[in-house]
Amino acid sequence: ADVHIASMGIEKIIPERKHLGVFLRLLTRSATGQPITTYSSHFSKPRPGQQMHIILVDNGRSVQLGREAFRNSLKCIRCGACMNTCPVYRKSGGHSYHTAIAGPIGAILAPNLDMEKYADLPFASTLCGSCSNVCPVKIDIHDQLYKWRQVIVLNGHAPAAKKVSMQAMAWVLASPLKYQLSGKAARLTMKLAPFAVNNKLNPWYKQRDMPPVPESSFREWYKINRS
Repeated sequence: ADVHIASMGIEKIIPERKHLGVFLRLLTRSATGQPITTYSSHFSKPRPGQQMHIILVDNGRSVQLGREAFRNSLKCIRCGACMNTCPVYRKSGGHSYHTAIAGPIGAILAPNLDMEKYADLPFASTLCGSCSNVCPVKIDIHDQLYKWRQVIVLNGHAPAAKKVSMQAMAWVLASPLKYQLSGKAARLTMKLAPFAVNNKLNPWYKQRDMPPVPESSFREWYKINRS
């Protein structure tokens, strides 16, 4: 083509060309485990008689840069390592995130664009920290997910059902006895009445299967087998 137009986010600019090799190795090793990628193209300048135009896109990135607690997310190189390790992503799939960038990294980038529309994404995490552990550029993803939850609640974007469930969970987690009893009740309910969650009123389960209900909690198993 006579005209080459490339579009990129402003956070993709690196200080010097010599740094490119570092990022290419990080990208492929974190994404597919290969020593180097097979799909990167390098352009230095247009050929005689041709044109090259580079469009730098902001699209909310400067706003994210201004958020001290979340600016670190702009270091993302889109390797997908956080998606591969995330237990929620592996169970739910990418389309459930209803945003262009799925997974844990998408859950901390999307609320910056529209906090009300993507208010549910930071809550779609167990906060296990596996995403932060595998991130090659050391983004504190699970910490930012937790911080986004606080921001969303403080700004009044959390759904009423979420607020009620969080209050109920706080009441349960405040007591070991309540936690044990609620676990037993939940396991019994899933055995005797699985339709309580697997029904038409719960759209999340329309195309998903519930995992097998465990016979006991880890605490009960440990008491029997390791005491």
